[in-house]
Amino acid sequence: MLTIAIQNKGRLNEDTVALMADAGITASASHRKLISDAKGFPLHVLYLRDDDIPQAVAMGVADIGIVGLNEVLEKEQDVDVAMNLGFGACRLSLAVPKAVDYPGLSWFEGKRVATSYPVILRNFFTERNIHAFVHEIAGSVEVAPAVGMADAIFDIVSSGGTLIQNGLREEETVIKSEAVLIANPHIDEEKRRDLDKLMFRFKSIIESKGMKYVLMNLPKVKIDEAVAILPGMKSPTILPLADKEWVSLHVVLHEDTLWEKIEQLKEIGASDILVLALENVIR
Repeated sequence: MLTIAIQNKGRLNEDTVALMADAGITASASHRKLISDAKGFPLHVLYLRDDDIPQAVAMGVADIGIVGLNEVLEKEQDVDVAMNLGFGACRLSLAVPKAVDYPGLSWFEGKRVATSYPVILRNFFTERNIHAFVHEIAGSVEVAPAVGMADAIFDIVSSGGTLIQNGLREEETVIKSEAVLIANPHIDEEKRRDLDKLMFRFKSIIESKGMKYVLMNLPKVKIDEAVAILPGMKSPTILPLADKEWVSLHVVLHEDTLWEKIEQLKEIGASDILVLALENVIR
């Protein structure tokens, strides 16, 4: 049976529990538990701080884990990134006081930069031959320049509102992060098979996000034109109707192009168009 380490609280915990629920796996979201058994899949759930998850997986305390890519890169543990999960998106960026005349990365030469991610930042500066002083701070990184602890900061940015509130301006994005599924590279074959099954479930959910199932009636003579408009997952499904001059056409579309495609289909005679939510995509 696999043991998965997930964040014990916060937004990543909520999104992880929701993903598991969509995959038919019920796990407690309780912040008071250390470990519990999931229902719907052979899985122990271990609740940890996010920065402890990479080490727990590398040590074999957990076989797999869900954590931000930023923590994986910061901790530099022996783990495999098995798949990206599509939630928890953020970026780690360098920010300077808004009054600074910023010419480029050379500005950081000899500067003090406060961060909670010293490994990522040192690696970034080393690769670019920049000699800066990396000052590690556990929290409230954004206030460091205002109180004289640093010249700039390197921190997680989501909307950028916190930077603005503290008189800072984002200048350089170092990495883009999201939640990832990590695995101990030395798990046995039985656990590897269970991991593959779990990833299959997660992948079907992730691929279905933003997808819609579209049904419509279409004049039979317009099939070729409709197929040219609709890419589908392989090709549209076409079914005969009682009226031999018409067909029913079924296709899966991404919501980004949904209305554009519907408008094009209406122009060639499509009618009675139904748009349905898509729960999972099984390939």
